[in-house]
Amino acid sequence: MADIKAKYETILVISTTLGEEGVKAMVEKFRARIERHATLEGYDEWGKRRLAYPINDETEGYYVLYNFESAPEFPAELDRICKITDGILRSLIVKKDA
Repeated sequence: MADIKAKYETILVISTTLGEEGVKAMVEKFRARIERHATLEGYDEWGKRRLAYPINDETEGYYVLYNFESAPEFPAELDRICKITDGILRSLIVKKDA
């Protein structure tokens, strides 16, 4: 059961109030975490974009897309970590079709 893997993609919206260095550190922190627990197939920094609506009085966020393959337990843990990490405005983890 443990060797069943699926492909996922996750989008993080990082607060721009962290500053350039803080955003880079956050991107790197999540990249490293995914690499530790899954097979990172790639990530794409979409950069700073205007939000559709303000989140915590912020109108801009830094978007990053990660593609990875992992066991089904890891995305739930990643989601939990995203929710409790200061500086992550929004996160979305989606299982891709095979």
